[in-house]
Amino acid sequence: MKIAFLGPQASFTQLAATQFFPHDELIPQANILDCFHAVENGTADKAVVPLENSIEGTVSMTLDYLYKIPSIKIEAEGVMPIAHHLMVHPDNEQQELEKIYSHPQALAQTFHFLDTHYKNTIRQDFSSTAAAALMVSENPKLRIAAVANQFAANLYGLKIIHRNIQDFEQNHTRFIIISKGNELYNNAQLEVLGEKSGLLVTLPEDHAGGLHQVLSVFAWRKMNLSKIESRTLKTGLGNYFFYINIAGKWESVLHENALEELKSIHAEVDFLGSYKEFLLEA
Repeated sequence: MKIAFLGPQASFTQLAATQFFPHDELIPQANILDCFHAVENGTADKAVVPLENSIEGTVSMTLDYLYKIPSIKIEAEGVMPIAHHLMVHPDNEQQELEKIYSHPQALAQTFHFLDTHYKNTIRQDFSSTAAAALMVSENPKLRIAAVANQFAANLYGLKIIHRNIQDFEQNHTRFIIISKGNELYNNAQLEVLGEKSGLLVTLPEDHAGGLHQVLSVFAWRKMNLSKIESRTLKTGLGNYFFYINIAGKWESVLHENALEELKSIHAEVDFLGSYKEFLLEA
């Protein structure tokens, strides 16, 4: 199979994809949208993209494209511990830095360290941590650094000058496998943390008690919601869709009836799938 992932080589997403699909062809993509398009147009069978970080929250771009491309579903989740390091080209390890590059999420996850030790150094958003590391390796004359992982430092020959600079020790990122099929992913080599289902729900109109109506569908059935998050529809202030996770194994009769009840109150429902959550190695 061909598996797209947010690249380039040595990104955290590649580390996740390698554990999900150790024997398949991995194809790096420049951004998250390209991962979705690769699955949508068939150039990749599946893709691995980040969904949520324990420090910075949901990756909004991933959630937006799950909503905008309804043919794409979730096959599995993987949770990975994240360690960030500050790295430079070996020729520059003693020089004062002018700019630090990384993915916006990585810069946010290391904000306090960078603000303390590199307060006056410009921080520049980049497409991924690995892409930032690659750029540093290709520009030895520039006094720049990247926030990335150990794999990137090894691959691109960079010198780590500060290790484990994430602001919180319990830093984890949730990755998802997306595809156009309804397959149930399984992997006997990975520890299973649990099972869940994903829904995208859009209310028919903004009215008092609308969200309560939606939540009551799950409440009286004693369905445990492990996550509910609103996301703007980008059609005006106050217009949202809701991303909902239901914890536990999918029970066909009970849960299918819940979906039907949501539709009966004129809510739009996109069922993203029922899938397992796995523990990935750092």
